[in-house]
This record gives sequence, structure tokens and C-alpha cells, in this order.
Amino acid sequence: MDDLTATAAWGLLTAHRQAMARVHMRDLFAGDPNRFARFSLRVGELLIDYSKNLVTEETLRLLCDLARQAELPGWIERMYRGETVNGTERRPALHIALRNRSGEPIHVAGRDVMPVVASTLSKMGAFVAAVREGRKIGLTGQPLTSVVHIGIGGSDLGPRLAVAALASEKDPGPEIRFVANVDGQAIATCLDGLDPEKTLIVVASKSFSTAETMANAATAREWLTEKVGAAGVASHFVAVTAKASAACNFGIAPENIFDMWDWVGGRYSLWSAAGLPVALRLGMDAFTRLLEGAHAMDWHFRTAPLERNAPVILGLLGIWNVNFLGAASTAIVPYDERLALLPEYLQQLEMESNGKSMRRDGKRVSHGTAPVIWGGVGSRGQHAFHQFLHQGTSAVPVDFIAMSQSGHPVGRHHAMLLANLLAQAAALMQGRTREEVEADLVAAGHSSDEIARLAPHMLMPGNRASNVILGRQLDAFSLGAILALYEHKVFVQGIVWNIESFDQWGVEMGKRLAAQILPALEGQKLAAGPTDCSTAGLLDFLRDGGR
Repeated sequence: MDDLTATAAWGLLTAHRQAMARVHMRDLFAGDPNRFARFSLRVGELLIDYSKNLVTEETLRLLCDLARQAELPGWIERMYRGETVNGTERRPALHIALRNRSGEPIHVAGRDVMPVVASTLSKMGAFVAAVREGRKIGLTGQPLTSVVHIGIGGSDLGPRLAVAALASEKDPGPEIRFVANVDGQAIATCLDGLDPEKTLIVVASKSFSTAETMANAATAREWLTEKVGAAGVASHFVAVTAKASAACNFGIAPENIFDMWDWVGGRYSLWSAAGLPVALRLGMDAFTRLLEGAHAMDWHFRTAPLERNAPVILGLLGIWNVNFLGAASTAIVPYDERLALLPEYLQQLEMESNGKSMRRDGKRVSHGTAPVIWGGVGSRGQHAFHQFLHQGTSAVPVDFIAMSQSGHPVGRHHAMLLANLLAQAAALMQGRTREEVEADLVAAGHSSDEIARLAPHMLMPGNRASNVILGRQLDAFSLGAILALYEHKVFVQGIVWNIESFDQWGVEMGKRLAAQILPALEGQKLAAGPTDCSTAGLLDFLRDGGR
């Protein structure tokens, strides 16, 4: 496929959008009492309600036609067969192999990768058991009761989210602290109060050369060796990497190195040994359930027809909202405190994957791609950015996410939480008309002058899209399913937009320039890098200590 906008399906969707211009969602609901049943689906214990989108059955039929013209079913099979779907780097993208529970082989270049995946999981299980049972000891014979996890991007966000979301599960293991930012405040705060003799340090870096990660790892090594000596690195450090030789050169013992593979991208690495902190904190059984939940969604994605396929539906609705309704951003609003990190996790997943402006053939796209992903946990967001969602000049689609059962039942709290979610989704859809506002003001006893003054400020247009994703309880299985749901949604959109979802060349330029500028901040002359007067002036200010 070349230019997406030149396809027949795109033209029909453009015409359909014009026909929908005067349609309001409240009228769609009023005219169809079965709309919820028609525009929602179940995947295991997840309920996905997409009825509060400006769509009809015709809209979804045309969107599925667009997906077929983009050859989406064939691309799905290519991914599962281990074929190259990362075109610029000429690699497969086989995060699905990391959580494959079917017993079926998955091949890369004719080789079944499932034995190496199983071997790494077995090694993880033995290591996790040794740490949690106190058999894994540090150099001085102390059990390792605290874990510092050093990574950035995908090596940090996924494990950090999973630990935060699932830490209330029974039988917690050692304390886990995460550090990603190269800001010295981050590593200093992370190490503060820990006993080096009882601390395990996990360094997660696919290349074992990521600048921020290696700077933090070097500082952690200095902190450790000051107390227990250089020999402690072999006992207290663990690496998760595709570059075992670099980890060995750092001083990490070969038996403490866990493999990664080039067919797994960083932002999809939670399911690999990069998830080691999840297993250490919650146990290997919980990590296995995380994999099982993701695999269940993988199976649904591969086998369900497009019209009843949850990741496909969410991906196509996103395309409808971005490319035909003009949405520039999407808000992620989990009504569960344990999922507070989900918006940040999805920021990387979606914007690093699909924040592209070139087609797979190297020509510029003629349509929008990834929207800005942002959000925050409900109901705090209602007192921060929901005003913008309801009455702002930009219509922002929202994904609301919650569980029917509370992780911590306290009085009426959970019912209040869910009532707020349902109310927000309904209000975004319905809006508030002039007649409704004026009737409320009359009922409240306001004068006609006050009604005329206040009414314009209380109108809400409604017709603003949202999806509601509900589960029964937040556990490792449901979290795995939710994260896989979004992974596959991103894949769907990348295929339809005809872009490369699995590379991140835009990240690399900043890294290269930073490496060139760093010596200048440390007293050397800027030999390479930006030559503009702004960078030069800022460097002068910084080298002068801000004076």
C-alpha cells in the first residue's frame, strides 16, 4: 500500500464523515436502546464499551474495510510467524513469544526461539526463589532484602508500572526501588537509607551502553564498593541485556546475566527478564500470570474477526478520531490509584511507536499519525483537567479504565469512584443543552437576568468520545491482558497508517548530540555538535555556574 488517503476505503470514510457531521451521540443512543450491546465486547474478564464514540455500524464496516485494504490480517500473521515487521532494522517483533503459553513453536530465521525463552524463564525462577527465600546472599553473607532497578524507557516503565499496580498482592518480596533519570537527585534518593550489604542492583539495558543507565549503574557500583569492596559487584549486581560481554566487563558475574534478544524492542520488554523486579517483588507465579494474561489477549488478537477484535476495534476507533474527526490527543484516565503510572507507560508505547511522519517506503505520510497521549488517575483528574475535556475547544477522546472490585474496600469509596467514572463518560457523551441549563437555573430560583448571564458558561457540547474498559479485579492476569491490548492497538494503527512502529530513530539524534555537548559542560572545547548561537549562549551561562 502506498498513499493511504488514496484508497477507496479512505474516500468512503471521508464521505461518511461528512454525512456524520450533524449527528450527535445522544441521538444515536436515543434511537437505539441496544447500542451498548451492539458496540461493546468481552475478552475474558474485560468488558470494553466503545458505544460512546461517534460511530455507527456503517462506520465500523468502513474502518474494517480500511484495515483489510492495509492488509492488516496478513501483517498480524507475519508478526506471529516471526517474519520481519520492523522494516528499517530488518527484524521481527516477537514480544508475543515471551509470553507464548500455547506450546507451539515460534520461529526466527528458521529457529524455534521458545527453548531460549523457556530457559531464561527457568533461570529467572531459580534466581527469584533464591532471593525471596534468603538463599541468595551478598558478599558479606547478608540476605538481599532490597532491590535497586536501574533502567530507562521500556526497561523501566513496564516493570515500574507492574510493581506499583500489583504490589498489594499477597506474599510481597524484597523492597524494589527504581531509578531512571540521570539527574543525580534520582540515584541519590534511590540509594538513600539502603544497606549496601543487603542490596541487589539490577541493571537493565539491551545494549548495556545506554548513557543514563550506565551513569546510574556506575554511581551505584561506587556506592556499593565503598562499603563492601570491588569484589561485591559480582555478588550484588545483576544484568538484563543482549550484550553479555559488556556486562562482564562491568564486573557482573556471568551467572547473574539474563538474556534479551534483538527481536524484542525495549518498550515491549516487560515480558522478558526485564520483568525481573516484578518477579522479585511478587513472586514468579505472579509474573507467570502476567504472561498468561498477555497471551490470552494475544490469542484473541490473532483469532478474532476484525469486527469483534478488541485491539483492532480500539486501533480503528483511534484512526477514526484522529484522521476523520480531528483529535490531536487522547487522554488515559484510570479510575484506580494502582494504575497511576499507566498514562506514562502508554505515552512511550504509543508515541515512540507511532510518532512517525514517514511511510514504510520512506515517503512522507499525507495524514496524521499518533496523537499526544496524556492523562492522569481519576478522580483527581476531575479537579485538574476534566474542565478542558468537557468545555475546551479541542475534543479529546478518553479511555476510562477501572475494576469492579476494589483492591482496598473502604466504606463507600469504591462505589463513589465508579460513580464518578460512569458520570464522566456519560457527561462527555451527552453534553448539556441550553434548554437543560435554563431549566436547572429556573429550578434553582435564579432570575431571568441571572439565567441569561450564567447559561452560556454552563453549556457543554457533548458528543465527545470515550471508551470504558472494565475488569473484575486488578491482578497480574488482568494487567497483562490490558497491556497487551494496547500493544496490539498500536500495531494495528501502525499497519493502517503504513509506518514503522518498532523503530525509534527520532530518539537517537538527541542522544548523539548530548554525547557531543557533554565534554563542553565538563570544561573542554565543543569540538562537535550544535553550532547555533542559542546552544553556545546557553553553554556559556551553564559553564559560568548560572552567573
